[in-house]
Amino acid sequence: MRIALEFFPAGGSLRLPIHYNHLVQAMIYRSLDKALAEWLHNGGYGYGKRRFKLFTFSRLLCRDREYDPERKTITFKGPIRLKIGSADVRLLESLAVYLVRRQEVKLSGTSCLFTAVEVEMPVEVSGPVIVRALSPIVVYSTLRDASGKKKTYYYNPWERDFQEKILENLKRKWTALHKGEEPPTMEGAYIKPLRVSKHNEVIALFKGTVIKGWTGIYELHLPGPYFSLAYDTGLGSKNSQGFGMVEVVKT
Repeated sequence: MRIALEFFPAGGSLRLPIHYNHLVQAMIYRSLDKALAEWLHNGGYGYGKRRFKLFTFSRLLCRDREYDPERKTITFKGPIRLKIGSADVRLLESLAVYLVRRQEVKLSGTSCLFTAVEVEMPVEVSGPVIVRALSPIVVYSTLRDASGKKKTYYYNPWERDFQEKILENLKRKWTALHKGEEPPTMEGAYIKPLRVSKHNEVIALFKGTVIKGWTGIYELHLPGPYFSLAYDTGLGSKNSQGFGMVEVVKT
């Protein structure tokens, strides 16, 4: 399930650091039922040693925005939209109820008037679709060098492991969500870049950690259950930090 929130900054504008994902994530957690927020923050859905939050969100969407490279800030002017998806309806319901009651959110100390919430219609597919990344898709491995030191390697969309790890990640998410059930087949599944260039590489900071991901247009083919999961929770890794959300642009 996915929802779109709309809010309007007090004074007409909202200035944030360029790397603002942690602020949006914090706003989401603050707006949830306390018990649900603690459960998600402390673990969420388990698969072996891995933990999945099974939610994701887009970048802040605004027609009028202005970058300041010297201050390393971005200023949003006028209405701002934020899309949030989750495999757990409780998260979206809790968030919507809180915002409807409070009618206000705060981002980086700036009050924003909550103006609307829209429930997006589910997308049903029966074959390959064209998707656009609303937030960068992150795919990585943690490796060790000759000295045994850990090193993070981020894959690009033209590497075979980019696709393979996205599909493996989806299968783990499905298993974490549907404990005890046999996962559906992944036969025929793929993702490939259509309109992606070096300009689509995004280097972001999340609480001081460097994260590399890719925006752009992709062709995506997934069996129905996996497509719904990917659409609601994101492709790749670090989804709950605001990475991997996509939208269908052509079926």
